[in-house]
Amino acid sequence: MKKFLLAVAAVVLSSASVQAADLAAHYTKAPMMATAYSWTGFYVGGNVGGQWGSADPATSTAFYPAGYFADTSVTAIAAVGAQRVNSSSVTGGLTAGYNWQLNNAVLGLEGDINYFGLKGSASGSALYPCCAPTGFTVSSQVSADWLATIRGRIGFLAAPTWLLYATGGAAIAEVKGNFNFVDTFAAATESAAFRDTRLGWTAGVGTEYAFGGGWSLKAEYLYVDLGRSTVTSTNLLGGAFPTNVFTHSVDLKSNIVRVGVNYKFGGPVVARY
Repeated sequence: MKKFLLAVAAVVLSSASVQAADLAAHYTKAPMMATAYSWTGFYVGGNVGGQWGSADPATSTAFYPAGYFADTSVTAIAAVGAQRVNSSSVTGGLTAGYNWQLNNAVLGLEGDINYFGLKGSASGSALYPCCAPTGFTVSSQVSADWLATIRGRIGFLAAPTWLLYATGGAAIAEVKGNFNFVDTFAAATESAAFRDTRLGWTAGVGTEYAFGGGWSLKAEYLYVDLGRSTVTSTNLLGGAFPTNVFTHSVDLKSNIVRVGVNYKFGGPVVARY
């Protein structure tokens, strides 16, 4: 009986060994889990580029029946005072934002503050139609040293690490203007200045490419419109009617092209097989 039981056990063990070997021969490992880049997360970065824009300063005055200027002089001053200041400069600064990735769409909110560097001046002269050869000169200076934007971004993924997007929102800058009027008819002069923190708008398009470790490169175009700043003055010195009203204004617009690098902190990882 003992020999019989030993023989049965040997047969069972042999059969189990054969089945285990067969299973091992047909077993295939599950594919390893791969990871895909996720755009979701908070990021910071920097940018550098160039801006080109215009300020279009204007100077005008009013005709008073008992005032300093004849009506033809008012028209002449407005014509000479309609000037154009063009400016181009290097721009650059810091960026921060947050992205949410929804499948192949990426939504984001981004802010930046940059050196703007828009500045320029213009000057023009003419003779008084009523009183030649006397005349006048109008001079304008405009500058905006910094620019900040707060923008939404909406984009789609052309590839898992390649984003195409449109962006738009608010633009903020401190616009400064200085104006001078010089009259040779009665040696009269007028001057005015303003410093105005402007809230305007901006819109543009861009592309961003993630290349690993949370880093990404971007290229972007923005159009900026800061609207018109205006100041009035009655500072006419040396003339017979110093209360004559002058109006000075600046209408500032700019184009910006820039490149940048961002670093994203954390964020979820999307699993792929």
